[in-house]
Amino acid sequence: MDAPLWRERPLPPPSHDQLPTWDWPLQQVADLTRSRNDLRARVLGAGTPPGDIADDVERLLLAYEELASNAFRHGQPPVRAMVTAGGDGWLIDVTDASVDRAPTPAVDRDPALGGLGLHLIARLCRAYGWSTSSGRKHVWGHVSLAPVA
Repeated sequence: MDAPLWRERPLPPPSHDQLPTWDWPLQQVADLTRSRNDLRARVLGAGTPPGDIADDVERLLLAYEELASNAFRHGQPPVRAMVTAGGDGWLIDVTDASVDRAPTPAVDRDPALGGLGLHLIARLCRAYGWSTSSGRKHVWGHVSLAPVA
């Protein structure tokens, strides 16, 4: 599998149609499940655009879980996850204190050994990247709403 290019790229600027931002401090692995369930409830409770977005919400939740769990495995505490809703999708921004470790996709690894999360993010997200700011590493992805046909 070819490794997607995980370049250092700043977070996209806020969009003019930015909606709520939700955030969670993630102190233990159990917080991942709680925050994912909370994210689902908040997205579905915020009102949804016309059309069936069930697949989009599932892509959001999977991307969120991959980025947040990577911060636990490869980053340094404290870990914080933020999701900002917009008219065209959601921006996930997961931060940790490991500013000296760039996200590195696994290459030539047996898929049974894991390490495919960054490859998955590259497929689920319209845009993705990472940057450092104020002593924090930001690893982010933008999950788009599928166009309504």
